[in-house]
Amino acid sequence: MSDLIKPRTLKGFRDYLPSAMIAREHLIETARSVYRSYGFSPIDTPALEYAEILTGKGSDETDKQLYRFLDHGQRDVALRFDLTVPLARFAAQYAQELGTPFKRYHVGTVWRGENTQKGRYREFMQCDFDTIGTESNAADIETLLVIHDLMEKIGFERFTVRANNRLVLNGLLEKHGLGDKSGGVLRALDKLPKIGREKVIAEMTEQVGATAEQAAAVLDLAELTGDTASMLGQLDGMLAGNESGLSGVAKLRELFETATKAGIPTDRVELDLSIARGLDYYTGTIYETFLTDQPGIGSVCSGGRYDNLAGLFTKQKLPGIGASLGLDRLLAAMEILEMVETASTPAEVFIPQFDAERLGNYQALARQLRAAGFRVEVFPEAKKLGKQLQYADKKGHKLAVIAGEDEFAKGEWQIKNLQAREEPTNVATAKLADTLRELLAD
Repeated sequence: MSDLIKPRTLKGFRDYLPSAMIAREHLIETARSVYRSYGFSPIDTPALEYAEILTGKGSDETDKQLYRFLDHGQRDVALRFDLTVPLARFAAQYAQELGTPFKRYHVGTVWRGENTQKGRYREFMQCDFDTIGTESNAADIETLLVIHDLMEKIGFERFTVRANNRLVLNGLLEKHGLGDKSGGVLRALDKLPKIGREKVIAEMTEQVGATAEQAAAVLDLAELTGDTASMLGQLDGMLAGNESGLSGVAKLRELFETATKAGIPTDRVELDLSIARGLDYYTGTIYETFLTDQPGIGSVCSGGRYDNLAGLFTKQKLPGIGASLGLDRLLAAMEILEMVETASTPAEVFIPQFDAERLGNYQALARQLRAAGFRVEVFPEAKKLGKQLQYADKKGHKLAVIAGEDEFAKGEWQIKNLQAREEPTNVATAKLADTLRELLAD
């Protein structure tokens, strides 16, 4: 007899038990509903792409993190590391059919061979939304509105969407003679919250080739503080004479003014000039979203404008703007904040099988309740009632609908609130659905 294979998962990968998967699916459904409310349409793309589609599109770091191999046909292929680069390929391939502007959302799994940490895995899911085919700042502003509404719909009240613009950063680099080193400078700047000012300056000077004075000028801009109007005014002076940089300031000014007019609370949107976003393809507005009560978890919804990415696949100009919800990282934060229910079943209503000869009656009632909009589970065996209710309690059912011979004779059901531990209530069949709905609403 051969030895049994030890069941185990790869480092950086995880299984999802029902309670975690239910929470995950709820987040995905919430994201889809918000995206659709703004007119974004769903698409899907293959998990596997030709390696040339993905390499050189994110950063040196993402190239190193690619899961890349030769398939059976000896083609050089790789698993997608995000959903944005495949979107650029997709948009270039179907631009004539789709028309522009094209608004899409995409929920899919991506892979990065990076170091694991709390809420961060090598296989994870992203929930992206993007607008392709317009350079209008209105699309950038709408992206902010979607992020805000998404976080609010999920159930967060204390969060901040931080915004910046790569044009501002690039304009400053040009003024200080660092235009040809922008990629390295911005990747170093992106590490500022993690490693601090001195280490960022050291990386810029030692690895990127900037002088100490140049690096300090970049950090001075990134560390500007004050209210939004004051900071934008200071940027006007710092970038005087640089058309690109001043254009970025104007776009940011319009963004904040429009967000306020649209009713976004001012404490939920913040100008943060230290945000650079590590990926090389960003060209304009950039966003990162942080939870006030869990700042250490990192950004849970990030994105920005990328006007040149599709240019690698087509001569047609296809600028884009979008963001991605970090599903697994957000779930980790929600678990810490006790925002995730522990139920391991999606069914609110449980029907025990009190009498095996009445199985048809139980199933008939279950179908009627499902038709009325309830999620219902019927226990498959006629065990002792206590055993069945223990099962329902452990699974997380909220209500049990019970009937034995006496209840059938009277044409009524007992409703037991499994969470309140109250005595059962007798309800006639005609009033059952309304009573269940009232109890579930409490």
